[in-house]
Amino acid sequence: MRPRPRRRRRHVGRWLLRAAALVAVLAIGILLGQTFDDSSAPSGTQTSVRTLEPATLSAETVTVTVTTTP
Repeated sequence: MRPRPRRRRRHVGRWLLRAAALVAVLAIGILLGQTFDDSSAPSGTQTSVRTLEPATLSAETVTVTVTTTP
């Protein structure tokens, strides 16, 4: 009696399952890395717009003396 030859399909299926799991773990790692990178402080130029309202000035009293010679 000869032993039965092993089927290659079982080994191929296992390798495909392992490869799919590896790709899934890699994709999850990339997604998490992008998520944490997006929460970092922004770089570059940031523009902010403010509206300034003019302050009221109080009137000052000034005395001016003018002398003329005849």
